[in-house]
Amino acid sequence: MSLGLVARLRSAGLEPATWSNAPGDAYAAHDHAYDKALVCVVGSIVFGLADRGEAFELQPGDRLDLPAGTKHDALVGDEGVTCLEAHLAAGRLGSLRHRRAGEW
Repeated sequence: MSLGLVARLRSAGLEPATWSNAPGDAYAAHDHAYDKALVCVVGSIVFGLADRGEAFELQPGDRLDLPAGTKHDALVGDEGVTCLEAHLAAGRLGSLRHRRAGEW
């Protein structure tokens, strides 16, 4: 895990946890009652937002901020994925944002 990514999230007031999934793992469409900040550490994952007609692929260093109530699904890439994830009270992150490594 990249300690630099953890430090960047912590400096923004976020407390990340780590999770991993195997290649091809999928999550059905769902939403959360809290805001979620996600950062890809290793591998890749695509988050689909069917209600918005959008999809975002996260690769190492990329970040996706999902506001509470944003319906999303996910499909893990061919190499699996490890992500950092932090939860905040609804409304704290603002709008949906996808940023590539080095942009946040």
